[in-house]
Amino acid sequence: MEQFDINKKYADLPIVVLAGRPNVGKSTLFNRLLRTRRAITDPTPGVTRDAVTKDTFILDKPVRLVDTGGFKLDKEGLDSLVVERTIKTLKTADLIVLLLEAGIITPEDEEFIGFLRQFYAKLLVAINKTEGGRHESEAFNLFSYGFDKILMISAEHGDHIGELEESIIERLDFSRVTENIEPERQPIRIALLGKPNTGKSTLSNWLTASQASIVSPLPGTTRDVVEGAFSFKNHNFVILDTAGIRRKSKVTENIEYYSVNRAIKAIDEADVVFLLIDAQEGLADQDKKIAGLVHDKGRGIIFVLNKWDAMPDVKNTFEATRDRIRFLFGQMEYVPILPLCALDGTGIDKILHAAIRLNTQLHRRMDTSVLNQALAGWVRENPPPQGPRTRFKIRYAVQVSNNPVRFVFFVSRPHAVREAYIAYIRNKIREELGFSEIPVEIEIRGGAKESKSKESTN
Repeated sequence: MEQFDINKKYADLPIVVLAGRPNVGKSTLFNRLLRTRRAITDPTPGVTRDAVTKDTFILDKPVRLVDTGGFKLDKEGLDSLVVERTIKTLKTADLIVLLLEAGIITPEDEEFIGFLRQFYAKLLVAINKTEGGRHESEAFNLFSYGFDKILMISAEHGDHIGELEESIIERLDFSRVTENIEPERQPIRIALLGKPNTGKSTLSNWLTASQASIVSPLPGTTRDVVEGAFSFKNHNFVILDTAGIRRKSKVTENIEYYSVNRAIKAIDEADVVFLLIDAQEGLADQDKKIAGLVHDKGRGIIFVLNKWDAMPDVKNTFEATRDRIRFLFGQMEYVPILPLCALDGTGIDKILHAAIRLNTQLHRRMDTSVLNQALAGWVRENPPPQGPRTRFKIRYAVQVSNNPVRFVFFVSRPHAVREAYIAYIRNKIREELGFSEIPVEIEIRGGAKESKSKESTN
């Protein structure tokens, strides 16, 4: 896969990395500088694991802001991966904002400061949690580590953030920043959803040719939404790697609660969702709930049977698995189902071609005259019921939105329209108008003097 710049207007942005031990407030500062809640914040140490990257403006200057995982002395298991990822990120930075906590210098801080001596030329030190002058006098002792300048801030309360922003911009070189004049096609935004350990981060890393998402067999490794980008067949993609979604009864930590909510919110930010299903474990109730959320929001969805390489090499195994899923999902028979091995990339071409097809359908707009001409033929083929309580007349139809795709049908006696006839019309829209693999919402409305009824079926 080819890589491309997520930022559609600017290229070669200066990289500003927020670094420090766990729980000093890096994610809070990250959100403060973005002026939005992008990274998960929680008092529990080690919430941020993956490096979360976002292009933004600081004092009207474009920068690439990176929130890193905490640097810890106890570097075992996941912690070692977090530290390794943090070190790689620091090496790419144009400016490192080292965040320390007012009144508290730990062995982890001292070890990290020692490691950062090689980067002192691009280091900016900020002491967090100094609201109201708290611990400021003690903070001046940090000059003994050889720092040229120390800023006192409160990421939570916003104290002296303006001064920090000015210092960041003063230290950056914007001469290499270029503005792309040629307009670019909007990228296709793909959200990776599924239960924990279905291979979402492995797939994200394969697509972006990076190690942006930490891969581990431990459930709950990914917490923030990790964003990456790549190109395929002259199409640009943005990938959103999300936390695994477990049943509510299994979610016991605040951190995981926020992670799951962020994963669900990623549906709104996506065009197409890849629902990753462990091919060996098969379909679970949680997969159905996730698919239902995507369906209700009108997004494209592809059922991706990952780890297919581990399935028995028996004739018609895939067909049997696909048919079982179709049976279990009922009304979502339109959804493409494809096998994948995210470890070696087998099957990726097919799911990306499917994503391009779905994105095209999601953005399709039907001319009103073409729609109503087709509608007239459907009504002739299968007229509405003519009983005294069930008769109605379809006056005309119009497509009111795309992505999600939504049609409004104006009828007499809307209360008489049954779901069976709506399903018939929806199937005709899919079969004949080019919306075969995506959700289609139909709303039934009456005239000004008639009662109105909304059938929110997709």
